[in-house]
Amino acid sequence: MNITGIIIAVCVVGGTGLLIGIFLSVAGNVFRVETNPLVDEIIEALPGNNCGGCGYAGCSALAEAIAAGEAPVSQCPVGGDPVASVIAGIMGVEAGSADKQVAHVKCKGNCDLTFSNYNYKGVMDCRMANFVPAGGPKSCDFGCIGFGTCADVCEFGAISVVNGVAVVDKDKCKACGKCIEACPKHLIEMIPYKAKYAVDCMNKDKGPQVMKVCKTGCIGCSLCAKECPVEAISVENLLAHIDQEKCVGCGKCAGKCPKGAITKLQ
Repeated sequence: MNITGIIIAVCVVGGTGLLIGIFLSVAGNVFRVETNPLVDEIIEALPGNNCGGCGYAGCSALAEAIAAGEAPVSQCPVGGDPVASVIAGIMGVEAGSADKQVAHVKCKGNCDLTFSNYNYKGVMDCRMANFVPAGGPKSCDFGCIGFGTCADVCEFGAISVVNGVAVVDKDKCKACGKCIEACPKHLIEMIPYKAKYAVDCMNKDKGPQVMKVCKTGCIGCSLCAKECPVEAISVENLLAHIDQEKCVGCGKCAGKCPKGAITKLQ
């Protein structure tokens, strides 16, 4: 091979590479997006779970939103007040304080209080079982299926299945919200850590039908609402609900409920 041809080829390749390098360097400077230096500090302070419980697509997205003033310093439910305090220091603002929220399963229809319509032989996943007749083998179409899909998605080990019903350990719960998304029956909600009572039922059928499928289901009788001295309970769609902001924890509603559908939490 002609040595001159080799030299020319090397020069052409080398020159092309040099030109591309210069172009990329210039383009990088021209199109460079200035980043907020606070973002990296905030990311360092966040727990890094990337759970999405804050409403953003991971910790980086939340950090950018906080740095831009589009989200409060207390937006991370996993980090809670300690992380909010650190981020407040970074941002130079007051952290404030918010009531800790925890997940709660609104069903107490365990294997002793309900029954099975048939023997289920499919995949042990609540979302899959929800597609079979009656939305699962349990007698109550609205109740916890009990296969533990919510427990599977919980990164903090805060949920376990006890006698056929999912139960949340509120001291382990970080309020990330993954269990809420995973439950096909929409039984899980966030309530204040300090909440005293909750209605543990989601059955919207009429009383006689509820009693046929569960021994402890809410029958919509409204006795609890009539007994509440602060009007913290309302009954809609034949189902009682407690407004936790109004509830004073007197327990009169639980004492009046004829089916024991209202649970004392602490």
